Amino acid sequence: MKHPILTRSIRSLLFVPLFFGTMAFADEAKMPALRVDEQALKRDEHSSYAPVIERVAPSVVTISTEVRADKLAKGNQRGMNDPMFRRFFGMPDLDDDAQQPQKKVEPKSKKMIPAGIGSGVIVSPDGYILTNHHVVAEADVIKVTLADGKTEYTAKKVASDEGSDIAVIKIEAATLSPITFADSDQTKVGDVAIAIGSPFALRQTVTKGIISALGRDSTGISEFGNFIQTDASINPGNSGGALIDAQGRLVGIPSAIYSRSGGNMGIGFAVPSNQARSVMQSLIKFGKVQRGFLGIEMREITEPLAKSLGIGSNQGIIIAQVVEGGAAEKAGLRAEDAIVELNGKKFENLTAFRNAIAATEPGAKVEVKIIRDGKELNISVTLADRSGSIAKASTKPSAVPAKKEPDVLDGVQVGDITAENRRQLGIDGSVRGALVTAIAPDSASADAELKRGDVIVSINGKDVKSADEAIALSEEVKHLSTVRLRVNRAGKTEFVIVEERKEN
Repeated sequence: MKHPILTRSIRSLLFVPLFFGTMAFADEAKMPALRVDEQALKRDEHSSYAPVIERVAPSVVTISTEVRADKLAKGNQRGMNDPMFRRFFGMPDLDDDAQQPQKKVEPKSKKMIPAGIGSGVIVSPDGYILTNHHVVAEADVIKVTLADGKTEYTAKKVASDEGSDIAVIKIEAATLSPITFADSDQTKVGDVAIAIGSPFALRQTVTKGIISALGRDSTGISEFGNFIQTDASINPGNSGGALIDAQGRLVGIPSAIYSRSGGNMGIGFAVPSNQARSVMQSLIKFGKVQRGFLGIEMREITEPLAKSLGIGSNQGIIIAQVVEGGAAEKAGLRAEDAIVELNGKKFENLTAFRNAIAATEPGAKVEVKIIRDGKELNISVTLADRSGSIAKASTKPSAVPAKKEPDVLDGVQVGDITAENRRQLGIDGSVRGALVTAIAPDSASADAELKRGDVIVSINGKDVKSADEAIALSEEVKHLSTVRLRVNRAGKTEFVIVEERKEN
């Protein structure tokens, strides 16, 4: 009894599509006449970026890296043996030999494990390629795949610079298609920005946006950051690729994204092409980046500080300290000089100034315009070689305590720096001045956030070598409503502007 029912059910089901198929055939005759234009789009700068991409795409390559299995077995600082890390970056899962640290792996194991996918930009016909330091930093093997997706080379690392996150690799090839560099200093917010790279190993992916901001320097991406920000979609794998303008010229090397999820959120950062080109040339020529070193500790000029110095607010930077025997000291620069121009040009901020100095070769001369005691001076400085970290300015110790009531700095007690003070407060042996031992809570100095333990090293630009000198100088400035203190605080030089209290 069940079999016939089943048969009828199947027949009913078969009948349904046949019925609708008949209806569709009947309706087809009633379809309206369609207008079809089979001509290719008339492409120009307003309708398509295809001509630009066709020209530039051969200059962008995919970089895949491999590391020795024993590195992963031991674990490395980037955590590349973490499965979540590897899947996020499109890297294959490790086999048991690599992901089980308890298994013994020969120290000189030649087994290679895929480590990551990034991008690169061809900069010369004979095979020089620009990419990010972090793309190739850990690599034992670097492979480059050209835009055709078929041609593959093994590359050698020429040199790499962590400070700028730039690296140069080389393949043995000829007649490649190099990219054209733009002058990134001419880039404007609002310019079209096109990113080409291999996000998540998807080769030759193209995304478009605009330049969102310039001079981003607080990203924490690299030491010498001065990044271009863009909303062109950038994801893991875009690193080291190309950020180009509407004419197909390189304006930046995508390096990082801001993301809460790991994917694109419309905030990407690229190393400006001018900086990348300068670093690249130094890496090829010297095998490392030779950075100029001025030998100063510097600070941004705040509005109260500008007022105290008698200069325009946000006008350059101020020297907090000079390195003993450094380029700045040899040229005659002093603490509290305000530098307002470099080589005849104004600069936006402290980072822009520092990067400009670092981009200049050691031994080169730079011209700085300073304001000292209200007067403009032009000083030529021959840059030294940057050793990798800013040296601390040193002065010579001394001190004889004294007791005298200050006037303008009423409520501040100062004393000598003793050996015990240095030990307890961590004051470097080279620092000299007047130690702040107490501050009245209702004083102008307390309002200015002068702190107990600060060492006053100058008052209104005049050096302080002892408590006696601090007190004597306080007498000289007691008629002023504003006093500028330069202090050493926990090893750093800061400026404290003490202003007369407005009594109710």
